[in-house]
Amino acid sequence: MDTTLAAPAQGGDHEEQLRPGTPSDEPAHGEDTNPGQGGDQTVPQPPSDGELVDEGLFHKDAMTKLQNGLSKIIEEDPLLCDLPKQITAEEIKSKIALEYGQAMTVNVKKADDDVMPVVVMLGATVHDLKNAIQRYVILKLERNNIKKSMNWTYVWRTYGLQFGLEKLENDNKPIKEYGINNRDEVTFIRKLQTK
Repeated sequence: MDTTLAAPAQGGDHEEQLRPGTPSDEPAHGEDTNPGQGGDQTVPQPPSDGELVDEGLFHKDAMTKLQNGLSKIIEEDPLLCDLPKQITAEEIKSKIALEYGQAMTVNVKKADDDVMPVVVMLGATVHDLKNAIQRYVILKLERNNIKKSMNWTYVWRTYGLQFGLEKLENDNKPIKEYGINNRDEVTFIRKLQTK
């Protein structure tokens, strides 16, 4: 199969035939041929000093542009419009999994009656639910610019989760086996100290 590209030549009506995969006479911008390494191989070269951009500023501008673009997409999408502007990839994946029926929301009620809507996959264990609670709390603190570190080992040693009258004590047990379904409420409880 002979595929050719036709490019008009300057000053005439004739065409120059270019074949895909055929090396051109001139190296591409930013590349230099290296005859000592197999003839037609090209080696990428760094841009000239005039093309260098302050990388910190460039990265910052790129991230700002990306974040603004994502914010616009999220605001306009009917499935994602209720998500925060400073969204993480994990939150987007969770929201999409919810929409496809691959995840569920568990409402975790704290002692002050504040409810945390936490998203977990359908086959999640108690351990997965605890990790989702941790991520939720950490993100909430970061978004409110609160610099506070949590000792999650202490939290889970001191507090537990309860669904109805049943305590969720086995971290490896799927939450479905406790009867927890989408939009069900799980409560934070203080564990009784045994002496």
